[in-house]
Amino acid sequence: MKAPRILFTGGGTAGHVTPNLALIERLRAAGWEVHYAGSRSGIERSLIEPLGLPYHVLPTGKLRRYLSFENLLDAFRVLAGIAAGWRLARRLKPNLVFSKGGFVSVPVVLGARLAGVPVLAHESDCTPGLATRLVAPRVAAVCTNFPDTRIAGARRVVYTGTPLRPGLLTGSRQRGLEVAGLAGAKPVLLVVGGSLGSQALNACIRGALPRLLERYDIIHICGRGNVQPTAGSAGYAQFEFVAEPYRDLLAAADLVLSRAGANGLLELIQARKPTLLVPLGTAASRGDQIENADWAARQGLARRVLEAELTEDRLLAELDGLFADRDAMQARLAAFEAPDSERMLLELIEEVAGWGPGQLAASATDQRLEEPDSK
Repeated sequence: MKAPRILFTGGGTAGHVTPNLALIERLRAAGWEVHYAGSRSGIERSLIEPLGLPYHVLPTGKLRRYLSFENLLDAFRVLAGIAAGWRLARRLKPNLVFSKGGFVSVPVVLGARLAGVPVLAHESDCTPGLATRLVAPRVAAVCTNFPDTRIAGARRVVYTGTPLRPGLLTGSRQRGLEVAGLAGAKPVLLVVGGSLGSQALNACIRGALPRLLERYDIIHICGRGNVQPTAGSAGYAQFEFVAEPYRDLLAAADLVLSRAGANGLLELIQARKPTLLVPLGTAASRGDQIENADWAARQGLARRVLEAELTEDRLLAELDGLFADRDAMQARLAAFEAPDSERMLLELIEEVAGWGPGQLAASATDQRLEEPDSK
């Protein structure tokens, strides 16, 4: 029997790629033929090609919400991408396209639908982004990270949460301390500014660094090109970007300072890490991170401060408050019931693709039972 074939798409940021990785691992192990479609130079290519998957480059255009001459040029790029997506779907004949979103996914999804290929989409944020709103009426279902997400025009909306990247919860605190060169005598603060880094968080951390180091050891993931010399700053470890050792750095962390991208936020919740969220503001986004952070704060699963309100003094006060509340917050995090995202998504993939009576979901459950405890 011919192996089933699936085409993944999604990119622009790591959050539109990393949730795909767990699904890709399970599908390959089950004998599925897996392909990926993305942009020529996006972060998705750097994350997917090392896996040895066939990677297909399509023209893409950015979906802007403001007037710009680039919108006209990108309209042609999107049309070219849809045509290329149609040709790719006709050539590969996948059983299913799985879209994690981002502007790079729109031409792939629309091209696949024109070719008659079913599509399953996943929306990260509390409220749907423009890419999801464009494709929602044309896909079999839209899966969501948050239980109260509403998507106008969607045929079907399923709350699945997000699949964790493989091995995320199996890190070692001791290995994390060794990677960072820290003794672990003080509480460890992990600073994560998203896959592209955060200039606002970087500047605030570095301005407050002498006072922070009196209280904490710091692991600072600051984004590519953002590492700066810090002579004499014992207890402070900088990284541009971390792939495999991230699980260990996360295990080493007592507190986390983070942006509020949905997938990263839900990973921190499931890792039970007390977190201070500084969402990206409306000047640089549609406000989706603010909505994500507000949701987490309402549930008591994180603290949140707006970027416009962030000062060095406010940062110190919020982190000290978070540290004082850490036991109560960890109890709330432990009580949070996340859906079995991986199983649910694998079941939906089989259903929409019309392939198999649940073998994928069963194999995923079996393998999770065999994984070592992450404590």
